[in-house]
Amino acid sequence: MVCFALVACATRLSLAERSIEQAPSDVLRIPASRFDDPTLKSQVVDLRSGIGPDEAATIAVYANPALRAIRNRRGLAAAQLIQAGILPNPVVSYARDYVTGGNTAGAVTAYNFSAGWEFSALVPFLPKQTAARKNFRSVDLDVAWQEWQIAVNARTAVYRVLALDAQVVRAREATNGLQGSTDAMREAVNAHEKTVLELAAVESASQDSRATMLALEQEFEKQRLGLNKILGAEPENNVRLRTGLSLPTRVEPPNERDLLNHVESRRLDLLGLRQGYESQDATVRAAILAQFPRISLAFVRAKDNTNVQSSGFNVAIDVPIFDRNQGVIATERATRQRLLDEYHQRVFEARSDVAAAIADIRSLDRQLAAAEEALPLLEKLVDSAQTAIEQGNADVLSYYTARSNLLQKRIQLIRLQEQLLEAHTALEIASGRYLPINAALKAK
Repeated sequence: MVCFALVACATRLSLAERSIEQAPSDVLRIPASRFDDPTLKSQVVDLRSGIGPDEAATIAVYANPALRAIRNRRGLAAAQLIQAGILPNPVVSYARDYVTGGNTAGAVTAYNFSAGWEFSALVPFLPKQTAARKNFRSVDLDVAWQEWQIAVNARTAVYRVLALDAQVVRAREATNGLQGSTDAMREAVNAHEKTVLELAAVESASQDSRATMLALEQEFEKQRLGLNKILGAEPENNVRLRTGLSLPTRVEPPNERDLLNHVESRRLDLLGLRQGYESQDATVRAAILAQFPRISLAFVRAKDNTNVQSSGFNVAIDVPIFDRNQGVIATERATRQRLLDEYHQRVFEARSDVAAAIADIRSLDRQLAAAEEALPLLEKLVDSAQTAIEQGNADVLSYYTARSNLLQKRIQLIRLQEQLLEAHTALEIASGRYLPINAALKAK
């Protein structure tokens, strides 16, 4: 299992002052094989230098409140495993019959003692134990799958905050520039050097840019709170990202055939479903064996009122005329078939999701390349329009329209980078494999 150490520091995530003791790190169920980095044995998270995607995944797996609740399912499965290994108790009875009246000459107090056990419980014992053991493994794998998804989604949350922060920076730069142009234009109008129409054009462009900036700031705050939520941090905490992070402009997806091969043996949820099916198969066998009549055998010792003592045994057998456990068998078989169909459906969906994610990555790579090609052209257009304005050879409206288009293209480029990272995350989840992204997200 992957163990993580958190370094306390000035910028603390208040995973904080809770009255209930935190779960220790050894409860983490996500196996180290989920990460293809062989050097990853433990990871130290120093919040003073900020966090990156991998550090966010570490914190989320350790501290996400939803995961702590999900892990409680393991306790229930463990209890069921214990219960499956318990045999029924023997039954002991004792009775005394006192002489209280009538012709009591020579009469003594009678008693009856018996000790018995229902040994037919041994018949389905082993299949029940097998079902409970495989069910525990299924729950364990499902918990690990939930941890894996939380870890990957925590990285995605960092990507989104990073992308929105870049968009907000671009929008603020454009808004501040337009605000300065508006103030200068207003002074020029007062000095009768510019027209009211030119002032209206720059004010309209400034208002549009400001509206874009405010909308992006709102979305940034929403994503920041989402990051705090998945990390298990309080809303008022400001989780700082590590400096030097940048968004990639291209992701080279792995070979599709390699990802599709044996996907059912990599995806933790599919492994869990397989264990669940095997558990249900054992449950069906136990239900079939439960058709065996209930048989209990008891040893009996008695003495009657005439002081005659006797010893013997008692055998009780259920006669399966009406109830032959056929209803339970039919129910368990239907459940087994449902699990088998669900397993095949999830394998099919996993393969489809891998192919769709790879197609998205390739498409986004092309869109990003096109956007990067268009950006210098728009920048050149804005520069040319500004020169033309200064020379009095162009109208102001065209210039500010060009500036607005440039801002939108820059924001679109960042959004495409964000979508590229999300498509990469979707590919990781669909394939069940940790896919280290290129060095664009490493600290510079």
